[in-house]
Amino acid sequence: MFKSANRKTYSMAAGHLFCDMNSGILPALLPFLIFAYDFTYTAAAALIFAANIVSSFSQPFIGIYSDIISKKWMVPLGLILGSSGLAVIGFLDNYWAIFAAIMVSGLGTALFHPEAAKTVTLNAGKNKASDMSIFSLGGTLGFALGPIVATVTLMLWDLQGLIILIIPSLIMSLIIWKVTSEPAGQKATVSTAATAQELPKDQWKPFSLLSVVLIMRSIVFISLNTFIPLFWITIILQSNESGNILLSIFLISTSAGTLFGGRIADSLGYLKVIRYSFIAVVPVLFILSVTESFALSALMIIAAGFLIFMPYSSLVVLGQQYLPNRVGLASGVTLGLSVSAGGVFAPVLGKIADMYGVSAVMTIIFVIAVIALIFTLMLSRMHKQLKLSASY
Repeated sequence: MFKSANRKTYSMAAGHLFCDMNSGILPALLPFLIFAYDFTYTAAAALIFAANIVSSFSQPFIGIYSDIISKKWMVPLGLILGSSGLAVIGFLDNYWAIFAAIMVSGLGTALFHPEAAKTVTLNAGKNKASDMSIFSLGGTLGFALGPIVATVTLMLWDLQGLIILIIPSLIMSLIIWKVTSEPAGQKATVSTAATAQELPKDQWKPFSLLSVVLIMRSIVFISLNTFIPLFWITIILQSNESGNILLSIFLISTSAGTLFGGRIADSLGYLKVIRYSFIAVVPVLFILSVTESFALSALMIIAAGFLIFMPYSSLVVLGQQYLPNRVGLASGVTLGLSVSAGGVFAPVLGKIADMYGVSAVMTIIFVIAVIALIFTLMLSRMHKQLKLSASY
């Protein structure tokens, strides 16, 4: 499964784990911060907003900088800032100081992703989607591990114990610095030359359509991630505990979809994987929006997680190949800005759930998947006109 990947891909995937673990840790800190500092729910939620807004909207600009002057220090510095921002929280007693520290953590996340994703692509040779799926898996696992790490750390040492987060980030930063200092070799050079020959100009129109698909996909995933426990409790009439277990299984299925999709994309083609994934996920989400069956809904939730993440590495790689002269910018948009839309839309769905119930939310998630499929088909039609190689 992983034989095509190289040392740089694995090191970036490991760095991605530690980077996105910070994103998973932050939500788990909120109850402790509310208790320790008597923050309101609004103030606590604003801390999540601070991290996301800095991370998501600065990534494209950092990507542009990475395209102009690519610097290997951006990835390790991003790791260090990402963990340091959270590590110092326990030593701060002012809300705005904590707010600023979390913004620093978000900036670290933004520094890491564009350059790391570009490094993976430029060193992947012909197996770009496979290598990108390994890189993406690191982030998925890190996000899932974040709440566990936060809970254990806080139970043992309270908020000041977060200082320990700096240690693994420093170690990982040194490893990445050493690995990225190694000569790039012929593989990366050939890959870059081939891409430039196949797609000499930046293709903004298909990249724009691709970004819309990514936004719709992000909304579907984050909405499911938010509402699966509520759906399981209110519609399927199961316990809170089983809802959390199902959510964990859902996240495991996303990891499996990431690996499988990246593996088959290098042979089947990036756009085919994207198209087939959305064609398959639409009926799955339709069934989920109308069923009240325990077994069928559980099966559809697992299938949805797998299918939503099947095209993820293909979307990122294809975005980079649509903008061959701006790979860093493409990475910043596909990994940052597009993903933020899901978090922005989630409160809207929360309001709809308050007014009309969780069933209405599941129907809207299905409709958004249909919109994603429509834009995917539009992208396919435009893509054919580019007359690219079959590997796309």
